Amino acid sequence: MAKVITFGEIMLRLAPNGYDRFFQNDRMQATFGGGEANVAVSLANYGMDVAFVTKLPEHAIGQAAVNSLRRYGVDTSQIVRGGDRVGIYYLEKGASQRGSVCIYDRAHSSIQDASASDFDWDTIFAGAEWFHFTGITPALGANVVAICREACRAAKAKGVKISCDLNYRGKLWTRDEARAVMTDLCQYVDVCISNEEDAKDVFGIEAENTDIYGGKLDKEGYRSVAKQLADRFGFEKVAITLRTSISASDNDWAAMLYDGEKYCFSKEYHLRIVDRVGGGDSFGGGLIYALLNGKSTQDAVEFAVAASALKHSIEGDYNLVTVSEVEKLSGGDGSGRVQR
Repeated sequence: MAKVITFGEIMLRLAPNGYDRFFQNDRMQATFGGGEANVAVSLANYGMDVAFVTKLPEHAIGQAAVNSLRRYGVDTSQIVRGGDRVGIYYLEKGASQRGSVCIYDRAHSSIQDASASDFDWDTIFAGAEWFHFTGITPALGANVVAICREACRAAKAKGVKISCDLNYRGKLWTRDEARAVMTDLCQYVDVCISNEEDAKDVFGIEAENTDIYGGKLDKEGYRSVAKQLADRFGFEKVAITLRTSISASDNDWAAMLYDGEKYCFSKEYHLRIVDRVGGGDSFGGGLIYALLNGKSTQDAVEFAVAASALKHSIEGDYNLVTVSEVEKLSGGDGSGRVQR
């Protein structure tokens, strides 16, 4: 069975070409993506044995979603088939001072209407070493919260490491709902991943001297955020991505990884963004790969940040890069020179 298991929703992504606005013309690009599916693809591209678990309808669109994962070597054998629809999200990519816009059409998707009896977690976790989910998945409904809880309990019983990206989505649930659910689920989590906003949105833990909308990010303030998270939930490691948004087109990108003793900050990259969706997921995939392969705390955060920096240059949700490409960038070669 797969070494890494990820669980969540994969959606159909419909986006205007380039930086066009919705229905500026009559064409849209159709691809697939979703938090945990994106992590699975990253890991498969790094040569990891990884399976993605979800529920999808048996019709042609559901099969196309499965095929999009198989294309990159993700194990889809544990995907449950049933229900009526694949969730959709519409993405309008921002540029300069115009921000991106994401509109969900995912109500009553197959995974949102799934039940706990759909998934045999003892079988799914046979031989697994790592389980990853995000805060997006339990936000889909109380039934999916129950599924996540069962998955975490089964993983913990088998000694499987669990990582969770908090990924607060205000369009899916309130902060109070998120706090109640994630406080429960985080008792099972070993590695917590957050961005510069999630800890505040979900748990009310805020970095000092930071104004994310004003482009002011005091990275040192996140030491306290990471320690408070670790102290509250007993996390072995806390990773926080640090995005300074200069505009929709230009961001500065870094991260910190706290291992209970050391606070390791990565180098910072200046990004000219092609597509930022999946940026956090590519960080998560890079971090899981690095930790499973025994990299030090500093090397792990450097690898994860470099992986995510490269993702911002790639259209679509999936991060289509190799280990050697990530290691080249993390090693200091960000020149972008032509490879011949």
